[in-house]
Amino acid sequence: MKYAKEGVQYHLQIRKGDVGRYVILPGDPKRCALIAEHFESSRLIADSREFVTYTGFLNGEKVSVTSTGIGGPSAAIAMEELVKCGADTFVRIGTCGGMELDVKGGDIVVATGAIRKEGTSREYAPIEFPAVADLTVTNALVNAAKRLGYTYHAGVVECKDSFYGQHEPESKPVSYELTEKWNAWLRLGCKASEMESAALFIVASYLHVRAGSTFLVMGNQEREKKGLDNPIVHDTEAAVKVAVEAVREMILKEREAGQ
Repeated sequence: MKYAKEGVQYHLQIRKGDVGRYVILPGDPKRCALIAEHFESSRLIADSREFVTYTGFLNGEKVSVTSTGIGGPSAAIAMEELVKCGADTFVRIGTCGGMELDVKGGDIVVATGAIRKEGTSREYAPIEFPAVADLTVTNALVNAAKRLGYTYHAGVVECKDSFYGQHEPESKPVSYELTEKWNAWLRLGCKASEMESAALFIVASYLHVRAGSTFLVMGNQEREKKGLDNPIVHDTEAAVKVAVEAVREMILKEREAGQ
């Protein structure tokens, strides 16, 4: 890109050698420093727009954390530029809203695939192509949740572009479409709703890299509608621990296999 400094990625302001092959991707830039505390010898690499990057070590392997902001467009930008700098394995970590009634606030969700209700992935692949998480990353996330003793759910998540389209669908001119599709996702057993995984999974497929996602469930509007207990949880540390533990597992297993 002609507007970028030579060798420096335009948006993330990083270059080759700045990041490890394993990268954790939160949305909120303020979470990066907290996640980097789980690394050894971490340091701030770049702070540009919504993209904050720290790099450190886990089990002697260089690893990084880069924030992506909210939604698919900025998440896709982050992945594109990180891959150009040498990253090939990504773990998205964030928050979600539960959809199935047994998915409660404080639980962990691991996405096995994502409903492409957003727009970014459509500029990479035809809608018939599925947004599927990498199996190695997904298995590592499930194993981590089990080892840490967290209540977790693995399954399909819904990805949308409009937060308020989900939470206030009746106020939107296309309320009929939003409501009917939401009901379809519920009937299909969708676990939770969030905003980035579909784009990340599709971009990862296009770039031939690996991506998976894990989330803290903040609450469940379907439980609230039915008058069920609906705990609201904001602390994402459990999801962070699952992501970090999963990266550790991949590092150790892949080192033993010479990968």
